[in-house]
Amino acid sequence: MSKELTAGESATRRFTIDRTRTIGFMGDEARVYSTPMVVQDIEETCHDFLLERIAPGQETVGTRVEIDHVAPTLEGAWVDVTITIKEVDGRAVHIEAAVKDPLEEVARARHSRFIVDIEKTRERLAAKKAKTPAG
Repeated sequence: MSKELTAGESATRRFTIDRTRTIGFMGDEARVYSTPMVVQDIEETCHDFLLERIAPGQETVGTRVEIDHVAPTLEGAWVDVTITIKEVDGRAVHIEAAVKDPLEEVARARHSRFIVDIEKTRERLAAKKAKTPAG
């Protein structure tokens, strides 16, 4: 790793809730931030934060997400995703996230990522692909 990752480090990123981030199954009047997009925005924030701190040739992959999506956010609003490293255990990084819109808490989550060597991962995936029957 290029920089030491330590518990307590944090970052915040703002996302605008455009149409692609909303559910549509209750009609246009009820378009709100979808849970899968909340998860994606948390993962993206964590990934980008860690990518700035790890060595060249490394990447991070998500290994766990636990989320409570507790309030709706309307299309056109924004949310701030704030992440904080809670623990670093070797290559495993455990992060807490808080998602808030202008009025209230929207979600809280725990997310784990693992630091991998890109070339070793590619080799492992190629070996798995070679063993996988066509389907």
